[in-house]
Amino acid sequence: MNAGISIENLSKTYGSVQALKGINLDINSGELFGLIGPDGAGKTTLFRLLATLLLPDIGSARLCDIDIVEGYKQIRNLLGYMPGKFSLYQDLSVIENLEFFATVFDTRIEDNMDMIHDIWVQIEPFKDRLAGNLSGGMKQKLALCCALIHQPKVLLLDEPTTGVDAVSRSEFWQMLKNLKSKGITIVVATPYMDEANLCERVALIKDGEILQVNTPQEIVDQFERKLYAIKSDDNYQCLLDLREFEFTNSVFLFGQTLHYTDVRKEFSLEEVNSYLKSKGHLHLEIEHVKPGIEDCFMALSTKADGYE
Repeated sequence: MNAGISIENLSKTYGSVQALKGINLDINSGELFGLIGPDGAGKTTLFRLLATLLLPDIGSARLCDIDIVEGYKQIRNLLGYMPGKFSLYQDLSVIENLEFFATVFDTRIEDNMDMIHDIWVQIEPFKDRLAGNLSGGMKQKLALCCALIHQPKVLLLDEPTTGVDAVSRSEFWQMLKNLKSKGITIVVATPYMDEANLCERVALIKDGEILQVNTPQEIVDQFERKLYAIKSDDNYQCLLDLREFEFTNSVFLFGQTLHYTDVRKEFSLEEVNSYLKSKGHLHLEIEHVKPGIEDCFMALSTKADGYE
């Protein structure tokens, strides 16, 4: 079966808010795909449309070659969906939740153990614990088990690692890689830019629009300008001063530094250094750095907003 996803001119509006603006996207069968963007970008709306929980205003989408509107009943049997908010029954135990979802899909846990085995061995010691009493990482693993209990062809995961510790995040992505080897198409929505590098391809999304679709490396390779990290004794004031600098193309806070690009392709860093010193920044560190996905996202956002 072709477990790909094809989206054409998909739009959705809530009142006066246009959540999705003519989305066009193709996700390959068996691909580990990332939908990367901040809160409010439209990730959850897109997932709810694909999961047949909402109807599109305009456009269409097909999942496993089935239209999401006309074939919604078929799609629900082929799809595993893990929403952003933990939505299992907190007053049921781990095993009771899993048995319930197996029953909903007219199957049994033991018939699908090959699909969930690697995850189940981690949560089985807590099988009699109430779901509401699990840690964030264990809730995440239980929710994934329930989404997989009917052996879906496509798995949609809406911000699955939000609010969990770094170790649980790492373990979760390893589980996704293992699942991919079983031929499932996996789409992960996340606001964490660093998780883009764990996907085969990603779509960068902002304000309901796709900015770019490519492999993480190819997105980084297309970064158009030289990028510099600037550190001063007052990064916030330095940010404000650089925004007033006539040659600034972009500048934003990045950890303990500022990431800066210049409108000029060729220039002397001494000009930037001299300008900042004239503004009272006496302890400066400026170095050339390689861009990451977040830098690319900021550059594409700036261009989309018409500032470049």
